[in-house]
Amino acid sequence: MRPVDNHSEQVFAVVTASGPDKPGVSAAFFRVLSSHNVELVDAEQAIFSGRISLSAYIRVQASRLEALEQGLRNTLSIYAQSINVDLREEEATSRPRSTHVVVVLGRQLNASHMSAIAKELANLNVNIDRIRGLSTYPLNGLELYITIEGASDPVRAMLARLATEQGVDIAIERSGLQRRSKRLICFDCDSTLITGEVIEMLAAHAGKEAEVAAVTERAMRGELDFEESLRERVSALAGLPESVIKETANDIRLTPGVRTTIRTLKRMGYRVAVVSGGFIQVLEDLAQELDLDYVRANTLEIEDGKLTGRVIGDVVDRKAKEMFLREFAADSGLSMLQTVAVGDGANDIDMISAAGLGIAFNAKPALREVADTSVNHPYMDEILQILGIPMEEVASE
Repeated sequence: MRPVDNHSEQVFAVVTASGPDKPGVSAAFFRVLSSHNVELVDAEQAIFSGRISLSAYIRVQASRLEALEQGLRNTLSIYAQSINVDLREEEATSRPRSTHVVVVLGRQLNASHMSAIAKELANLNVNIDRIRGLSTYPLNGLELYITIEGASDPVRAMLARLATEQGVDIAIERSGLQRRSKRLICFDCDSTLITGEVIEMLAAHAGKEAEVAAVTERAMRGELDFEESLRERVSALAGLPESVIKETANDIRLTPGVRTTIRTLKRMGYRVAVVSGGFIQVLEDLAQELDLDYVRANTLEIEDGKLTGRVIGDVVDRKAKEMFLREFAADSGLSMLQTVAVGDGANDIDMISAAGLGIAFNAKPALREVADTSVNHPYMDEILQILGIPMEEVASE
């Protein structure tokens, strides 16, 4: 600590105690500060791997500063704490709020990943304010609170490039109320909420799986109009018995982590929706099982116990998906900034673009280009981590 010339004046200082985390450290720290009539301007405490770091930004009479430091050393010595007092020239401005949050996720996170991210952020004059761990399973996750001065687009573009180069998932979102206020999440179904494509599963019963799969792939890449491709694929189902719907529903496999993800979000007060280019008859039981709040999908026409090869009413295409998301938000009394959309194909583009947070889940290139962030691991739990929900708050199966 530097000497103070005028002992009658008020001075500012940062006082830090660090050492093994034990009950009573914080109480003893603030008790000593109190005994010297300290004004507390700011404070922060962190515990990491069994060690505590407790800092206070204070204003105190200069004549008390030396005794304060000695009092802290004497009192906290029984807790094996190191004490540091850093005298400041003047009062600091109020603690700045981080403008954005970056989530980094990977099967394994190495120091090289963080080194690359930190270097690129520094090159763009972005400060990392705070880092905290999110999870160690199913993916390792870190959350970085950062401050961006100016436009965020260059930072977003850099992080998207870095995610590809480093082989990790990186998401960025505005911090504060906008992030914490999300309350509606809308999932695509095929290859997002479930692992397969329902129409291909139905086509397998007609012996036309390969033919239908080829059309599906072209549609998901955005090479075909979705409605036209859907009607073409459904026509291949003409003549199948109605019983194949139940058989297909029984064969559905959820993407790993779906139950945990939905249970956690529901517990947090989210409404959960599914909008699918598939078929409502196949999804009805699943929607009830998962306690979904909203479900929209196409309706297969059935006559005399057989599929006609046609759908009833308007097709749920990319425009309809956005419309339904807006409808769900309005029904829930939410703004679009409070919504999250998750999908994998070109027919999810409008929905993803309209949502407050659009997430491309193991998606086709056309969708990744417009999404706010991309998930490239086969675990739906990753959505929770992107939303900043730490592992200890995740609902167990």
